[in-house]
Amino acid sequence: MELKVIADAAGAPGGGCTSSGCGAGGEKLAHLPEAIRAKINNHPCFSEDAHHHYARMHVAVAPACNIQCHYCNRKYDCSNESRPGVVSEVLTPDQAVKKVIAVAAAIPQMTVLGIAGPGDPLANPQRTLETFRQLSEKAPDIKLCVSTNGLALPGLVDEICKHNIEHVTITINCVDPDVGAKIYPWIFWNNRRVTGRKAAEILIAQQQKGLEMLVARGVLVKVNSVLIPGVNAEHLKEVSRVVKAKGAFLHNVMPLIAEPEHGTFYGLMGQRGPTNEELSALQDACAGDMAMMRHCRQCRADAVGMLGEDRGDEFTLDKIAEQEVDYAAAMARRAEVHAAIEASRTAQRNQSSETFVSIASLTRRRPARPEPRPVLMAVATTGGGLINQHFGHAREFLVYEASASDVRFIGHRKVDLYCSGDETCGDGESVLAKTIRVLDGCEVVLCSRIGYEPWGQLEAAGIAPNGEHAMEPIEDAVAAVYREMEAAGLLERSGGTAQRMSA
Repeated sequence: MELKVIADAAGAPGGGCTSSGCGAGGEKLAHLPEAIRAKINNHPCFSEDAHHHYARMHVAVAPACNIQCHYCNRKYDCSNESRPGVVSEVLTPDQAVKKVIAVAAAIPQMTVLGIAGPGDPLANPQRTLETFRQLSEKAPDIKLCVSTNGLALPGLVDEICKHNIEHVTITINCVDPDVGAKIYPWIFWNNRRVTGRKAAEILIAQQQKGLEMLVARGVLVKVNSVLIPGVNAEHLKEVSRVVKAKGAFLHNVMPLIAEPEHGTFYGLMGQRGPTNEELSALQDACAGDMAMMRHCRQCRADAVGMLGEDRGDEFTLDKIAEQEVDYAAAMARRAEVHAAIEASRTAQRNQSSETFVSIASLTRRRPARPEPRPVLMAVATTGGGLINQHFGHAREFLVYEASASDVRFIGHRKVDLYCSGDETCGDGESVLAKTIRVLDGCEVVLCSRIGYEPWGQLEAAGIAPNGEHAMEPIEDAVAAVYREMEAAGLLERSGGTAQRMSA
């Protein structure tokens, strides 16, 4: 049997990411009780490994907001933007429940229903809680989540727990009011508008109080933070330390989205977002304090499907209006699908434990020599944790870092669609050039197939295309390619570009 190589996954119960990989997987969760690990096992937003296999859904029932953020501009009836606060339809609770049931029946791998806007769900408590009340009764197999800015959170913790909401996300961008005053121009508090530093003081106090109350009630709390260069970049290290100390389970540092066409204050004022390198460095710095989420897609408030895709157009109100779903039958089908997914995940883990040895262990057996440098690799995938997508069909690439000790997930990079054909890529030179720029820093691209034209341009840019690991588990393939690069002497240099490697 061929001996393959992967990062050492020892001490990684439940599978997840290998070794010191991404935020919510692997040994990062080993300290958690089994009951908590079970809660996130099929939650694509709380577990990096789960997002390869399971889908999520957001329903937009909460139009109002009680604070103003410089990075936010809510847009309605908009199908051309994919970012928080954007929706095509604002739903009533009854409409939302009907849509959730239709989606859950059509997409059985959908495990999570979240309310995240387009305003703040807890600034619309009646609409939000009524939606959750109905779903906990009619669709008890779906996990319920809510995302909030935290201003109204302390007063609604009891109601949240009453409706079996076991996962809550709080957006916390600062713990210093002076920093907060640069992010939030105002809040609406006790029936009046409060501005400046005082507004930030109130918001921060409510966020921290709500976090503590949720943790005390056994609710899993994820903290979102928007990385804003020059405003809170360095400060987010302190945010991570504070929220971890108060019991937050996961920290998601995500990049500022601030393009002028979005109409946000930051966008119109020219505030830039972070580079990929800045985001990764900040996430690494915060990871010393708590588990980091690196697979966030900053979804629309009405997103449907796997992370990185949006099937919302398939389930508009007019398309589901006449549907009658037998949800008891749908639940039985969903249970079968989930069981099959778990069997596949278990088989992948068992295969890795039987046929793979660690990169680190092989490296240690060799004579003393400088440790090979790490390498970034981009992966085209449609899900399932496999390399299963044509390069030209990818709208995003997952980025992994391979080193002598492990393979870890770094994040994702969105790109424009280069090819729309099923078999070959057409004329897309300008889009391909943009894709190559987005992949800057990556030395290898792993995909299931790739056309001749993009192959040549990627090689010319110092990025090695690789279609030799199609349908293999991502981390296994990344580790194998890294070992091939080391054997070819490509990792002993301080820099340089990758070269095409034969199987």
